This record gives sequence, C-alpha cells and structure tokens, in this order.
Amino acid sequence: MTKLAALGALLDEVKAAYAEARTDVQHHLNQQHKTSGTSKLDAMLPGGVKVGSVSRTGGEKAAQITDPDAFTAWVRDHFPSEHVVEIVPMQVRTSVRPAWAAQALAAMTAAGVPRYVDEATGEMHDVPGVEIRPSKAAGLRMTYTRKSKTSAYDGRELVAEAWRSGDLAAHVLPALASPAPPVEDDAPAA
Repeated sequence: MTKLAALGALLDEVKAAYAEARTDVQHHLNQQHKTSGTSKLDAMLPGGVKVGSVSRTGGEKAAQITDPDAFTAWVRDHFPSEHVVEIVPMQVRTSVRPAWAAQALAAMTAAGVPRYVDEATGEMHDVPGVEIRPSKAAGLRMTYTRKSKTSAYDGRELVAEAWRSGDLAAHVLPALASPAPPVEDDAPAA
C-alpha cells in the first residue's frame, strides 16, 4: 500500500509538471515558428548533453460548413442532383448528400479557399456557408536521441541517469527535490 500511495502522489506531481512544461514549450515553439519559421528545438540536460528534440506539429485547417442553410441552398441551386428533399409527416427537410459534401469540402480544403470548381462546366463557385478554419491545433512531438558511436546511451537513458544523480530534481520537479540546507545567519542575536 505504501508503494501505491507514494507512486500516486508522485504521479500527480509529475502530471502537473508535465502539463505545465508542455504548455510552455508549445508556446515557445509557436512563437519561434511565427518569427523565424523554425519548428524544432533541442532538448538538453543541464550540463549541455543533447537527449532529443522537440518538434512543432503543424496545426491544420479544413473547409467547414459554418452556415448549413446557405450551403444547402447553394447546392440546391448549382448541383441539384446532390440536394436531397425528404418529406416526413408535417415536415419537409432538405440536405446535401453526405458523400458529395465530404468530397466538396475536401476539394476546398486542398485549395485552401471556400471555392468549388464544377468539373462538368469548369465554372468556379465561391461557396457560401463554408469557411477555412483551424481543424486541428498545433501540437508537439518529443523525439529522443538513439545510441550511437559517440554515446552508448539513448536519450531516455541519459535522462534517467541525470535524474538518479540528482542533476534534474531542482529543474524538473522542485517540489520533490531535497530541501536546501538552512542558511546560517551571521548577524548577532538581538
């Protein structure tokens, strides 16, 4: 039971510290990407040993229907074969064939603009009710170094050794680091 309690408490500390570090690094990577276009940073131990790299994974944008009524009306007017009318008791519903909508949105995503080219006529349409919006936020990926001719240890092993030696405690999880020895005050007692 002691092991479970101790590991549970440590896990809470590690998760909180990891979330904070990930947020800080993501912010730094996003800023670096905006200013210089670069999207990679080296992960270094306090002594300067490289243990890996962190890369920004790009956010993605996609065509999304933002006004279903405007989009459905446009499809009805320009691609009537893809417009569906359903009559249910006391109600008429209209929609767009899902497969066609998916294909049209994919074409607009690829073009990066809410425009659709009618393959039969070659006519280009500005599509109402569709916008290109972020569909996936930027993220990050940590890659550890591998063993090599110059290092018999991979990045994970180097991090583990730095942790065991105490080199990371104050940098990574200060709440778990050994407390600093008390500072003696040279001033005479009053």
